[in-house]
Amino acid sequence: SSPVVFGDQIWMTTATPDGEKMFAVCVNYETGELIHDIQIFEPDSIYRKHGLNSFATPTPAIEDGQVFVHFGRYGTACIDTQNGKIKWHRTDIEFLDIQGPGSSLFIYNNLLILNCEGIHKQSILALDKSTGQTVWQTERPRDIYDNLQPIGKKAYITPIIKKVNRQEQLISNGSAACIAYDPNTGEEIWRVVGGIDSTISMPFSEDGIVFFYTGFQNDDKDEKYAELIAVDPDGKGDIGKTNVIWKMQTPILQLLTPLVKDGLIYTIDTKSTMMCIEAKTGDIIWSKRVRGKYNSSPIYADGKIYFSSTQGKVIIINEGRELEITAENELEGEIWTTPVILDENILIRTSKYLYKIGT
Repeated sequence: SSPVVFGDQIWMTTATPDGEKMFAVCVNYETGELIHDIQIFEPDSIYRKHGLNSFATPTPAIEDGQVFVHFGRYGTACIDTQNGKIKWHRTDIEFLDIQGPGSSLFIYNNLLILNCEGIHKQSILALDKSTGQTVWQTERPRDIYDNLQPIGKKAYITPIIKKVNRQEQLISNGSAACIAYDPNTGEEIWRVVGGIDSTISMPFSEDGIVFFYTGFQNDDKDEKYAELIAVDPDGKGDIGKTNVIWKMQTPILQLLTPLVKDGLIYTIDTKSTMMCIEAKTGDIIWSKRVRGKYNSSPIYADGKIYFSSTQGKVIIINEGRELEITAENELEGEIWTTPVILDENILIRTSKYLYKIGT
């Protein structure tokens, strides 16, 4: 999981390599001192996962006084951040995330939103964050998903909230469709159908446009690809033929979520191509091949964009229509998580350490 911060506390999840024990860890933001190391779950049964995944991939959600942790099918819990006691937990939300947990949870008003999409059941749930009880649960539409192979129904994305015409929408790009729901009820608002297998990257949005990756698709030669789609979210029902602004063919298995800033999209695809894309048109402004895999999502601060690789390398570029690489640094360990920028400091969690880097 990526680190989350509130006040002087940094929270993360972790697990033993075999998944037999799962923990929440808290360290002091100023000193790095360990405050809490809490075992949350000790599952009776351990299921297989993808070799790139862990048993503690979902990032926590935090607010004043409590932090929420999620381990996919193994359980979800709320922890009191003052004393480290578990306030509530659930282990009954079952879905076969056959390659391990991936979707992070997030807070929406008094709700905790979970994307739980496995090979047999694909659900989005809203829990009462005070009690953990289910407030609403909605399933992906059977008229789309029944046509897929079971392995293709899974998804690892984290939804976003977007306000459209004074109505907030929960936007979730599953393997076969991107669907917007009413976050208070789970009722569907619109959908864009497309894809036959797996989504990982989150949707993202700027200036009234929503961008998302589809699941895998097959071309005429049975070669797999995905699409990055820009859509106007002001619509009802199936808006795939009316509200799609542009589409761009991309490699499959996009793990990172691109960054959009002032009309420009910055990303590195799974073929290791760094690029800047015009958000209004989908035109590629510049591109460059880089070495390594970049599965950590890029972040922005003070005119700079940071890309972190699985080899521990960080590339820093200036924002803008010309590619300017300002620095390349390397840390010990692999970087799979998204860094945090706070108070002119950067928090980066590698496979070996949590780093705090300051000015």
